[in-house]
Amino acid sequence: MIARVARWEPMPDDDRDWVLQAAAEVPGVRGTYHLVDPATGNGLSIAFFDDEAAAEAAGKAIALRATEIGWHDVPRPGPASHTMYEVIRYHQG
Repeated sequence: MIARVARWEPMPDDDRDWVLQAAAEVPGVRGTYHLVDPATGNGLSIAFFDDEAAAEAAGKAIALRATEIGWHDVPRPGPASHTMYEVIRYHQG
């Protein structure tokens, strides 16, 4: 399993449910979370995938949905950084 962690400064506050929905429709996507620090407005986007192929497919699905809804019609900042990690341990409670 791998995880993609993106750091946002600030975390976008527009409706991003479409991102989560687009990713959820891709096989191999285990879960996606958007977190925000209420004091600073900065945030993290964390997504878990079976493998790199699933992560790539999710990225393509999100890009396609963004085009369909016209999200790219207005310039928007991207994450300050993003990193892929190999998940070596996890617990589902």
